[in-house]
Amino acid sequence: MARRTGSDRIDPNVAAFTAAWQSLVHHPMFQPLTTGSWQRPAASATLVEDSALGFALVDAAGRIRANRARRLAVEEWTWVLGHCLLHLGFGHLGPGAARDPAYENVACLGVTRFQREVKLGWEPVAVPAVLPTADEERLLREWRRSGVPAEFAACGAGMPDLGPPTTNEHSDWPERFALGLAAAATAAVDQAGGGRGPQAAWDRAMSWFIGSFPLLGAVAAGFRVVADAELARSWDIQVAAVSAEAGEIYVNPRCGLGGYEWRFVLAHEMLHAALRHADRVGPRDPYLWNVACDYVINGWLVEMGVGTMPDGLLHDPELAGSSAEEVYDRIAGDLRRMRKLATLRGRGAGDMLGEPLPWAGHRAGGIDLDEYYRRALLTGYAFHHSSGRGLLPAGLEAEIRVLEQPPLPWDVRLARWFDEHVPVVEPRRSYARPSRRQASTPDIPRPGRHLPEELVPRGTFGVVVDTSGSMSHELMGKALGAIASYATARDVPAARVVFCDATAYDAGYLPVDEIAGRVRVRGRGGTALQPAISLLERAPDFPPDGPILVITDGECDVLRIRRPHAYLMPRGARLPFTPRGEVFGLC
Repeated sequence: MARRTGSDRIDPNVAAFTAAWQSLVHHPMFQPLTTGSWQRPAASATLVEDSALGFALVDAAGRIRANRARRLAVEEWTWVLGHCLLHLGFGHLGPGAARDPAYENVACLGVTRFQREVKLGWEPVAVPAVLPTADEERLLREWRRSGVPAEFAACGAGMPDLGPPTTNEHSDWPERFALGLAAAATAAVDQAGGGRGPQAAWDRAMSWFIGSFPLLGAVAAGFRVVADAELARSWDIQVAAVSAEAGEIYVNPRCGLGGYEWRFVLAHEMLHAALRHADRVGPRDPYLWNVACDYVINGWLVEMGVGTMPDGLLHDPELAGSSAEEVYDRIAGDLRRMRKLATLRGRGAGDMLGEPLPWAGHRAGGIDLDEYYRRALLTGYAFHHSSGRGLLPAGLEAEIRVLEQPPLPWDVRLARWFDEHVPVVEPRRSYARPSRRQASTPDIPRPGRHLPEELVPRGTFGVVVDTSGSMSHELMGKALGAIASYATARDVPAARVVFCDATAYDAGYLPVDEIAGRVRVRGRGGTALQPAISLLERAPDFPPDGPILVITDGECDVLRIRRPHAYLMPRGARLPFTPRGEVFGLC
């Protein structure tokens, strides 16, 4: 086994420092200080080479600079770093603090007394066993008048350990520390009671929906709230996110919201799921679509007075009455600014999750989500009106009414596309072909019906099949079978088929029964579909207005099609560009 070189060896002091900081990051009392968001920074700690430092120095922005030259054990680094975090939590670097040696020593004495009470780490400096019990204000006045006693001049993390005071009047370190203290106390009570602590604010908010808000009561009954601080931290969830697929709302218990704010947040996430916003993204940018839906939902909730909207959420009164699609069209032109906006999950991340997050709890069995959310919201809507609960925003009512008519299956939509773009060839009547009914009355001539001879140029369409390696045989079979069945129903005898991966393979005009079952697929290489489109558009034997169907999984190049067209794709797949034709998601 190869020996470690000098550069590969891990410094025990660095390992101890890292372990101490990670223990504080995961401590309930310090988590609000060490967890940032789009509105507030997180405290951080780094080792630096600075002979002017004692053990560490903390500034008002939460940056802790620790002296690499000090070699301490894990418990001692825990004491030093915790000491600095407590300075932030106690507001010792706040605006207006009159800074002098007496103030700094009294501040360190107060933090040290607290650390001894909660037994946080080991003291790396010689501190008297008995500390003054007098009020800190009184000590400050005495020490400013008579000087700091020598035995209490080194109670901190090696003087100096306080940076310059902040000039930001909105520093919220003490408020965040208060949340951490409450969380630590709750965890201690919960542990002492065998895991049965008081009901959390988000659980009370969810119970309120079930008992007092019928519009979302049925939806809330099918949701589970997952409050896991470690899960929220690892998946960068600042406040909340939702998985409609799993019926789970993931909340960050350290975000510091009150009961009425949790009502707003939970209603926001439930409406995302109930209105199936994640499935309506289509070819749009997923994050901007999430932002557009947030603007609409927040506007509805503010108008209805559901809870209290937390600070920093997306709300613009000028967008009142607009649909999510209209808002998306308005904001899509300013991508740089819109990507800086934040959802409930955080900046640059959508709060509508596709797959459920991995957590250790029990998951519910599979259900028909579309049917469940549709029935739950319609039931709540009917009860809301029957009980006289008041008016709803017009946009929300419109979206709920749409749920009364479930979306058409993809094959029905495809049939309508054929009706619009592939006209039926009407039979002609001609006396050159006598009607069969003439045999019963030979004295009365009747014209017979027949189809014109020139069928192919009058009623046909083109099919471009992506045969790259990423395409599945099941997808191609389902799409080709549907195309063949509708072509047969419209008396289209043949269609122009082109297989394409990196090269176009022209199969010519194929009878529709061969499209359904006897096609030999060519290719299975890379993906470049534009050559097949160009081949059809330039073919002299293909009608200039003939429509084109493109069968692909979405992993293709940008396509430019100058005639009526549509895409057949797996459900949930997205094209790497904005399509102009319809997109059918095959189930």
